[in-house]
Amino acid sequence: MSDLRIEKVETRILDVPLFRPHGFATYTATAQPILLVSVTLEGGVIGFGEGVVPGGPWWGGESVETMQVIVEKYLAPIMIGREVHDLVGILRDFEGSVANMRFAKAACDVAMHDAWARALNVQVRDLLGGRARDAVDVTWALGVLPLEDALAEIQERRETLGTRSFKLKMGAGDPDRDTKRIAELAAALNGGVGLRIDVNARWDRLTSLRFLPRLADAGVELFEQPTPAHDLDTLRELTTRIGVPVMADESVCSPADALAVVQHKAADVVAIKTTKLGGLIESKKTAAIAEAAGLACHGATSLEGPFGTAASLHFACATPAINFGSELFGPLLLKESYTTEDLVYENGEVRLPTGPGLGLEPDWDKVNFFTRK
Repeated sequence: MSDLRIEKVETRILDVPLFRPHGFATYTATAQPILLVSVTLEGGVIGFGEGVVPGGPWWGGESVETMQVIVEKYLAPIMIGREVHDLVGILRDFEGSVANMRFAKAACDVAMHDAWARALNVQVRDLLGGRARDAVDVTWALGVLPLEDALAEIQERRETLGTRSFKLKMGAGDPDRDTKRIAELAAALNGGVGLRIDVNARWDRLTSLRFLPRLADAGVELFEQPTPAHDLDTLRELTTRIGVPVMADESVCSPADALAVVQHKAADVVAIKTTKLGGLIESKKTAAIAEAAGLACHGATSLEGPFGTAASLHFACATPAINFGSELFGPLLLKESYTTEDLVYENGEVRLPTGPGLGLEPDWDKVNFFTRK
């Protein structure tokens, strides 16, 4: 089995421009920093993973710079010399050496899955349980945009990609003005597409109780994480009082977090980000907990590039619990890709690539061009 032994682990930071600024609750991104991790086996097979946080360290405390240090100094030494199919044991040793740092661990988890699957000439999906589906619905996130810009982007995405569901960010500005903006957009669309909002945990209880009912009346179909991650009691109150499904995102960064949400009856939907959860193995555990409790699961994104998005897509296509669509549009937000072939988006879905591993190959000219000097 020496061909499956991990020979080296390498990292590089990519800075990939976005095709337009993407606004979060407290930050606007114009480029996406991505930590590209490669795992090389002694047999010559190379697997790839990405360390990506949505908009920088404001979200989960990590950045590509911190991830690079953690991977190179602490995680890579645990991996090198081990057989890649010892993945569960390697991840267990990660936990014994590095607390938290789930985004960094996720990049290594995905790169090892990719290398292992490539070595076996199978898809990553096959390592995660096999075929549940071949494609998944994709919600397009608009960020924070003026009304006319949002309408134009919605129309363009409907025509070119067949997108049926759109998400808007809130929480950065005045809640009353933001609510009016969303209500105006909903009225202009007149039910033609699904609309969701994401507050990124920036509202308190009273703000949420005041403005979420207005958004419900306007036709918003899902509220993502209105209140702080730790406040499950308020999240439960909103879930039971407002009459619109509530999705927990920042509140669920581990299987234990998912269990707490279940026990508090604090949400209707759980956002499964393979990045924030520490990789594909921990994501499977989290989805299983939600599924057993009857909660829906959404394939969420950290705005990963093609490799990270493909990993989440393989996970979604192997996991029946992902029954509330996805937001796996990250590569479409990039001005340019850095793989030889792109993921296929059509009819409101993204399709699973067919090759071994993640099914994507790096375009090394582009990778080198975007590599931070």
